Amino acid sequence: MFAAEDITTGLGAGRGIRLQGQLLTDSDRAYAHIARRFSEYGYTPLMRRQGGRVWVTAIPVVFSAKPTRDYAAILLFALTVVSALFAGAAAQAPDLQWILRHPLAGFPFAAGLLGILVAHELGHYFVARRLGVSASLPYFIPMPLSPFGTMGAVIRTRSPMHSRRDMLAVGAAGPLAGLVVAIPALILGLLRSQVLPIPAQEGIFIEGNSLLYAGLKLLVFGRILPRNGYDVFLHPLAFAAWAGLLVTALNLIPAGQLDGGHIAYALLGRSARWLNRLAVVAAMALGILWSGWFLWAAILLFLGQRNAEPLDDVTPLAASQKAFAVSMLVIFALLFTPVPMSIL
Repeated sequence: MFAAEDITTGLGAGRGIRLQGQLLTDSDRAYAHIARRFSEYGYTPLMRRQGGRVWVTAIPVVFSAKPTRDYAAILLFALTVVSALFAGAAAQAPDLQWILRHPLAGFPFAAGLLGILVAHELGHYFVARRLGVSASLPYFIPMPLSPFGTMGAVIRTRSPMHSRRDMLAVGAAGPLAGLVVAIPALILGLLRSQVLPIPAQEGIFIEGNSLLYAGLKLLVFGRILPRNGYDVFLHPLAFAAWAGLLVTALNLIPAGQLDGGHIAYALLGRSARWLNRLAVVAAMALGILWSGWFLWAAILLFLGQRNAEPLDDVTPLAASQKAFAVSMLVIFALLFTPVPMSIL
């Protein structure tokens, strides 16, 4: 499976082991065999390729994929439900007394948005668990004073992914699961929306257009909107679905620890790191169109410059997986919204 030509011991705290050599079979089969042998002694191997050689570094730890009890995740989700209900009601009548008298007024919006976000996060969770990656339940972030009532959610992975193929599967699972809910919800919401003249007053919220969103409006209403002083005034469900598409697009930015960063790394390996810096530059440039991109540039600068790396960083994607990864980048292009929102 692996012909070791050089062995170094005593790495790190004195228990690490590094082997240099050549593979004698396919890299995925070789890594599975190496990992199985090392796990018997309480080690986990990392496999890398450098200078035409394969390096296997064994660290004295075995990652567990056992589920844990995430009571904090359950509490945060309950708070986010309340927060999203408040945000949905506030969008209809920003009066606290009215909101308290109609506590379920924000239900269509909250159900639509949280349905999309829950599908997104559980897509990550179940695929990660199936592939043997230890992952927490999603931690939702309530934000009642934001237009959406939440800042999204995160999942903590307590063990590295095994290969770039697993990175692709886990990274793509969330956006695809979210889109399965978001697109039908958007179509249903648009059917309940109205096309009206844009009022000649200040404070009107205008949602941004992505290629997919503009195409679905064209499909439902038979024309491109906004146009000639007319625009669609969204039903709360349609607004929730639009927000879900926006969140999906932001997650698919090919940088760092974002879903798009996992997909890009799975496709390009360490060569994907230049995309991290490019994303910051692109966000700064887009800040000319929408000031919110400056905040995203800061987020990408401080949190998006380091990619997750799998245990086996040698095995490449199969041809079909490469095509799938490219299709996910195409989905990002269809969802990308240069000016997500504006206020007249």
